[in-house]
This record gives sequence, structure tokens and C-alpha cells, in this order.
Amino acid sequence: RSPNPRMDKRTMCTVEKRGRVHLITLTGAGEHRLSPSLISALRSALATVRASPSAGALVLAAEGKYFSNGFDQAWARTVPPHLHDSMRGAFRALVADLLALPMPTVAAVTGHAAAAGCALALAHDSVVMRASRGFLYMSEVDVGLKFADYFGELLRQKVPDAAARRDMVLGGNKMTAAEAVRLGIVDAAADGGVEDVVAAAVAAAEGLAARGWDGEVVAEIRKAMWPAVWGKVKDHPAAARPRL
Repeated sequence: RSPNPRMDKRTMCTVEKRGRVHLITLTGAGEHRLSPSLISALRSALATVRASPSAGALVLAAEGKYFSNGFDQAWARTVPPHLHDSMRGAFRALVADLLALPMPTVAAVTGHAAAAGCALALAHDSVVMRASRGFLYMSEVDVGLKFADYFGELLRQKVPDAAARRDMVLGGNKMTAAEAVRLGIVDAAADGGVEDVVAAAVAAAEGLAARGWDGEVVAEIRKAMWPAVWGKVKDHPAAARPRL
């Protein structure tokens, strides 16, 4: 692997097939910060999955301690401010890709998921979270960053309890798997290590793939179910599908 994975997106994530499930894994032991390169790598991986005639469901997972620790602020400090919008716009397009993907999607939250990393997890249909380690955390209020409008819509849809949503967004509360399951934000908490969480997510996705649903129908129902989120991400200029 490249010593600096941000410089070579080919090393940043892998795509493999487990039965009818395509598994995308963010590789390495780092924080999986969402830089333009990582976002581009993820969009390319999703395009590969979308083009596969045998894809029945998707799981997104990560190696190491972090699922994703949000936007790459170190990268942002090295570039002109106008490029910050390009990173946010690319992530908006990634959310659009997930919402338009013609198959069920499951996030395997194998470690900490903070800020945009938390939003990435919640942009999936279902979430399986590691019970013993990791938390969901919207860190913007703590670090002094403004909220993207579609983040707000996503959280309104995916965090149904108003008090929990307030505490998460305006209080910077770090939510454990047990709390997230109790509040209906996460579907299941899986015991064990990273591979156990991934296996639980793949099993859940395999069950969904076995239903044999029409993928395009799944995508259209998803858009209709979360119209406010879809409305804010679908027409962004960066939302054009990347080439394979």
C-alpha cells in the first residue's frame, strides 16, 4: 500500500463480492478522512458495483479503529478556501450516489463515525454497528464548523427522536451502539471485532438480496421516502456519475 493513501485512490478502498453482496472496504489503519481522493475512490467503487449484473446488495465497511473521522481537515488547511466547497460538493454527490443505488445498502460501522463519517453511515438503508467500540458523533459544534444543509435533512430523517437529535447536533454527544439501537438509529449492534461486524452486515445484506427486489424500484422508493434529502443532493453539479 502507498505510504500516503490520499495520494493514490486505488489503495484507499477495495471492492469484493461475498455471495450476492458487494463489499466496499476503506483500507488501512488510519482515520479514513473524507478527502477529495477518498470520496472519488468511493464513488468509483459504487459505480463498479452499480455496473455489476450480479449485485444484489451493498455493504460499506472500514478497517482499523475508525469507520470515518469526517472531512479531511488537514487537506483543507493546505488548499485555498474555495476548494473546501469542492470537497463538500463531492461528498454531496456521494450521498446522491448512495440514495440512487439500485440495491439495498448496509453500513458496517466498524469503528468511530464522526461528522461527515457519521453522515456517510446514516446515508445507508441500514446500519450495523460494533457493540464494543466506536460511536456516532456530529463534531461540528465542538470544532466550530457550520453544518451542510443536507446533513440537517439527513439527520432529521435518520435520527427520529428530537431530543436525541438535538443532543447529537447541538450538544456534540457521542452515541454508543447500544444508545443508537435503543433510539432506532442503528439496526443492530454486533459483538466482536471488525470482521464480526462486517460478517453481521453482510448477512443482513444477503437476506435483503435474497428478496430478489427490482433494484431500480428500490432506488425510487428510497428517494420518495427521503425526499428532502434527495432534493438537496440530486442536482448538485458533482453528482454526475464517475466513469468506471
